[in-house]
Amino acid sequence: MAVTGDQRGVAVLESLGSVGSLSGSPWIYAVVAASVLLDVFLPVLPSGVLVIMAATAAATVPGEVGEVLILVLCAASASVVGDLVAYRLAWRGGPLLDRAIARSRRLTSAQERLGAALARGGGLLVVLARFAPAGRSVVSFLAGSAHRRAREFVPWSALAGLAWAAYSVALGYYGAHWLGTTWLTTGVSALALFAAGAAAAYVMRRTPA
Repeated sequence: MAVTGDQRGVAVLESLGSVGSLSGSPWIYAVVAASVLLDVFLPVLPSGVLVIMAATAAATVPGEVGEVLILVLCAASASVVGDLVAYRLAWRGGPLLDRAIARSRRLTSAQERLGAALARGGGLLVVLARFAPAGRSVVSFLAGSAHRRAREFVPWSALAGLAWAAYSVALGYYGAHWLGTTWLTTGVSALALFAAGAAAAYVMRRTPA
């Protein structure tokens, strides 16, 4: 039976054991940042689950508000940096990438819709894509390949990263207070994150061109 990305994510978290106190384990910030940054290239990475897990641990730390804010800023910053790396790589992708997009009607249509949205100053698609499965990757690469100006894309990428990070951290943090710091909290919070992704994908499909 094939192992899904989510199952691999759970296995990774289980191998870490108890995350424990964030203040006692500062390396978790590096793990979260690396996972969030890289999942623009490898969407199977369980970055959202890691953020939730870290937020669940933060809920038990004295002075937890500071830990939570640092975690939100860490995840949001890594999200924006990853978007920018993908954007710049696609910008320099050249004719090969352009031909690959041109061969796909769906990618061509998505690129046109994204370009029109950014030109109007409405980056709702960028924000929604951050929650949708692999949507962040598609939007970042399409924005770069279309040579959209950075000032059209980066502010919306920052808003998207902050919204996603705040939502993910809130799920883990409040889940820990309501359900306790157990695997049940992580599971329920992860399901809420995936539900938000499914809703975002649905809204993107229904958004008129």
